[in-house]
Amino acid sequence: MTKQFMQELISFMQQKGFIWGPTPEIYGGLAGFYTYAPLGKMLKNNIENVVRDVFFKNDFLEVECPTIMPKIVWEASGHLGGFTDAMITCKKCKSSFKAEQLLQELFPDKKITSFESFLSKNNVKCPSCQTIFDSKVEQHNLMMKTVVGIGNEAYNRPETATTTYLEFLRYYDFFRKKLPFGVFQIGNAYRNEISPRQHLLRTREFTQAEAQLFIFKDQKNNFPKFDNVQKDKLTFWAWELQSKNKKPETISLEDAMKRKFLKNKVYAYMIWLTHKIFLEIGIPEEKIRLTQHSPDEKAFYADDAWDVEVNLNSFGWTEICGVHDRTDYDLKQHAKFSKTNMEVLDEQTNEKKIPHILEIAFGTGRLTFAVLDLNYDKKSEEEGKTILKLSPKLTPFKVAVYPLLKKPELTALAEKIFTDLNAEFLCKYDEKGSIGKRYLRASEEGTPYVVTVDFDSLEKKDVTIRDRDTENQVRVKISDLKETLKALIYNKQTFVMLNKKL
Repeated sequence: MTKQFMQELISFMQQKGFIWGPTPEIYGGLAGFYTYAPLGKMLKNNIENVVRDVFFKNDFLEVECPTIMPKIVWEASGHLGGFTDAMITCKKCKSSFKAEQLLQELFPDKKITSFESFLSKNNVKCPSCQTIFDSKVEQHNLMMKTVVGIGNEAYNRPETATTTYLEFLRYYDFFRKKLPFGVFQIGNAYRNEISPRQHLLRTREFTQAEAQLFIFKDQKNNFPKFDNVQKDKLTFWAWELQSKNKKPETISLEDAMKRKFLKNKVYAYMIWLTHKIFLEIGIPEEKIRLTQHSPDEKAFYADDAWDVEVNLNSFGWTEICGVHDRTDYDLKQHAKFSKTNMEVLDEQTNEKKIPHILEIAFGTGRLTFAVLDLNYDKKSEEEGKTILKLSPKLTPFKVAVYPLLKKPELTALAEKIFTDLNAEFLCKYDEKGSIGKRYLRASEEGTPYVVTVDFDSLEKKDVTIRDRDTENQVRVKISDLKETLKALIYNKQTFVMLNKKL
């Protein structure tokens, strides 16, 4: 982690209206809770809309389930008894830390399998007071308990997935009793983290996006959608490579299947779909890798589990998303505890079975942080030209409209253009301060294009479009302005092509 970069990034996010907190700041703040300020909320919404768009286009439909469920649900899912983190507490200052997170930060090059053994052999010191930890490790339950009505024990969901599973029989009817089918949720979840210390990457309240594909076991290698994507290349760090200290390899999904990195076609497709989301959000392909869980790391019921990691400027390679083959574990558990038959007809075999579930799971706050981290141009800030190089599809404002000066004849035309453009995509109007300072504000907010109305605009009926990244400007007829900006924003045309055209 580059500590200075992290501090500068957090300062930038706070000052420019992206992320505030820990919240509530006027009461000193509560660790693990943050406010999405106006620009941050707009950015997060746009990221979630890209996620929705990718899922919708790949035949997943959205649902919204309650965030609180009765105790029995979490007993069935295993969360109530086993959703814990290993915790170490300093005997002197009483500070508590998540063992895995702390040791990973202090010893990034070590593969630690036993926390107690590692602590006893390495004299690890408390970051708060420098006292050497003893080797005692405790388990801390992450569930947040509440009460519904008069004394009914319930819990805030620690993920959206479990609440999604509970409606399986309803989905089965809705999708006309045909498997496979997919649904997803985007909504809040809650975890009583021990010591959240990585900004939006580890919070106690967060928005999670999770997609669930329900499929019979015998359909996993008979999945036609795989055929359309099998030639696409991704970067895999399979456990086979990790265990031999080999580097990740960029190979096709087809080759990953042949080499047995991936077990079946449907899981390979879900890996591809996850990767597709990250690319659509604008995360560079070279910053993404897929890392397989070790046999000891993955859950006992999981047939396979991979993380999508992103190479951040602040924290290096960081887990952002998980893709899991959960087999039939979840539906069997809820069938057992609810005494409800979850078996449905497999028309291929004419047998009744409980389907398997494949899952994509990530926090949209983590994606928001990753986007800010990777697009914050620190070098430009050092030159007095802070630029947030967001993809146009993610930017809070797509276009800013400025009169060159605050003169009635210029502001009248600028406001008219603003009103016309704002009907097409979200724009910002600003007439305060020098034009240079307004350009800088637009760059800091990530706005990709600025339209400036000057005195020539009154006579020639044209305006300038300024590109955020190159700072180049071209003149465009007002009558062509909307279509030109649509072409730029929706990637039908690049600014370089526009320069050559004019």
